[in-house]
Amino acid sequence: MLSFEIDPVILGPRIPRGTEVDSFAGRTFVSVVAFRFLNTRVLGLPVPFHRHFDEVNLRFHVRRRAPEGLRRGVVFVKEIVPRTAISWAARRFYNENYETHPMRSHVEFSAPVDGAGAARYEWRVGGAWHRACVEVRGAPALPEPESLEDFIAERYWGYAAQRDGSTIEYQVEHPRWRVWRATRAEFACAVQDVFGREFVEPLSRPPASALAAEGSPVIVREGVRAC
Repeated sequence: MLSFEIDPVILGPRIPRGTEVDSFAGRTFVSVVAFRFLNTRVLGLPVPFHRHFDEVNLRFHVRRRAPEGLRRGVVFVKEIVPRTAISWAARRFYNENYETHPMRSHVEFSAPVDGAGAARYEWRVGGAWHRACVEVRGAPALPEPESLEDFIAERYWGYAAQRDGSTIEYQVEHPRWRVWRATRAEFACAVQDVFGREFVEPLSRPPASALAAEGSPVIVREGVRAC
């Protein structure tokens, strides 16, 4: 998870109806998040050749006021996967901006307290390979409450604007993730070609936060119309 500070004005046209930008200590962030899906099932059933695959996405943080309080979630600017069927399903059922491109990765988190780990994700767009990488040392830990790591990692809702202007909300269920703060991070990307011109300036700076998360089993619930 590589997070970059951004002017919230840039995000204005992308904010789904009924949500608002969520900021931390007056600062707004976008995050490049890369990860692996493992043993994926759709409606409880495995799909041949679509169980294990990588994804990289660009997201920003929003919140929505619900009867029980604030729901903190994310909005995806773009999601890249190497499987065409995944892109089709996400566009069809959630109106998410998925694209299909070749991807490759190397992830190694062995684990002793003083051990080292690394993750490297790459995707090819426009004939060039782009990458996001982190290196870590030591043991992961749960983010401190009210910390920047907690703000970035603890997100349990997704929001997507629909073609008719309404908003779909879906719940993402998983336990709290232990995280590492990266000792080294790299983001090498032709941002305009991959994510759009408006993100060139913020994503050209060093990340304000660089994390790796353990991950866990995850359940993505069916989307419902929020407003």
